[in-house]
Amino acid sequence: MKLVLLTALTMIAFAANSVIGRMAIGSGDTALIDPAGYSAMRLISGALVLAVLVLLTGSNGERSPRFQSGSWISAFALFAYAVAFSYAYVALEAGIGALILFACVQATMIGWALKEGDRPSGLEWAGLATAFGAFIWLVSPGLSAPDPWAAALMALSGAAWGVYSLRGRGLPDPLKATADNFMRSLAFLIPLGVIVVLAGHGLQASGRGVLLAIVSGAVTSGVGYALWYRVLRQIGATQGAIVQLTVPVIATIGGSLFLGEAWTLRLVASSLLILGGVAVAIIAKQRRTQRLAR
Repeated sequence: MKLVLLTALTMIAFAANSVIGRMAIGSGDTALIDPAGYSAMRLISGALVLAVLVLLTGSNGERSPRFQSGSWISAFALFAYAVAFSYAYVALEAGIGALILFACVQATMIGWALKEGDRPSGLEWAGLATAFGAFIWLVSPGLSAPDPWAAALMALSGAAWGVYSLRGRGLPDPLKATADNFMRSLAFLIPLGVIVVLAGHGLQASGRGVLLAIVSGAVTSGVGYALWYRVLRQIGATQGAIVQLTVPVIATIGGSLFLGEAWTLRLVASSLLILGGVAVAIIAKQRRTQRLAR
């Protein structure tokens, strides 16, 4: 029961990132903070909370203040994820943004496996084809289709998070590595600020917008990631990938409850097809792996 509760809290935290991001950034007059400022506050607050968690828990049984487990490539992937995520939510609703994000995370990781020589079974291909077709339908032009540029940015965000996840597999201390990567990512905020200023887009933020960004960085990102690593050790990678498919559903419900976002037939149908297709592919791959191991 404790594991189930921790898993549920983690998925709610991940979904809350989308709801809070849309709530803070919004569009037009509803914006409480600009995307660049939101990204900066989220990364800074996440870095601070993760650093405190590392100092409190130590590393592999040792209390060490050093942060040397990350890399600049992973830090840039984290930075790209956060910035593309923020700019995408200028025009995307919470639920559809989360769906595109997690679909592209899975697509990136599956694509890498194919590149490394993985050969999916027929059932895996069927699941992947179903999910890919539904994704194309979701973003294709139409009255209820998402903004194409925002959808592309969220796809980029998902790909960046997929790269970050791939580079983090097998690390002996993922919490420490994440804290290090968050701190390294702050260096990229300097060129981002320069670009924003040169583009003539001034930074703007209300107190509520800053507070939402801090909550997203410190709680739903920092603490959420810490909980996720603890849960992942007990449920395994395959089950972890499957339970993450609940995040877009939770985000859609949260967007409806807190932001008044409407559910469209295209969103509901494509969500079921995308999540179902990916779930079939993941389960089929797990069974194939188990057969090969015998």
